[in-house]
Amino acid sequence: MNKLKAVATASAAVLALAAPVVMTFEGLRTDPYRDPVGILTVCYGETHAPMRRYSPAECQDMLAASLAQHWQQIAACVPADAPDRVKAASASFAYNVGPAAFCGSSMSRKLLARDYAGGCAELSRWTYAGGQQLPGLVKRRAAERALCEGRA
Repeated sequence: MNKLKAVATASAAVLALAAPVVMTFEGLRTDPYRDPVGILTVCYGETHAPMRRYSPAECQDMLAASLAQHWQQIAACVPADAPDRVKAASASFAYNVGPAAFCGSSMSRKLLARDYAGGCAELSRWTYAGGQQLPGLVKRRAAERALCEGRA
């Protein structure tokens, strides 16, 4: 298998692990809505898509493309040889907070130092939005941490 094909296969595995977490915690909303901090959102947490009604199939396609884009943007912020479960948790987290926030995070720094336990533990710190701890983020980070640590 050539290197490009190996990277594509690894990415597919990572995204397959990340998608259910994102889908569970973002939820499917085919009509635009405002998220808990007031950001206009649609489908599975999309904020940069045209705000209109989407079919569930369109939302799934959008999620697949968006997750792949997020992973591509953060791949350099996670060791290439990290376990897929760590990469998947990172992709889900980055989908929620954005690639720049992920790559600048203490989680990324610890993962790049190959401190996987420490990096995974950092997820528990990211439970606030708009200055308030949100129960949904507490649950999401717990699920991402369980995935990251291999307990999911």
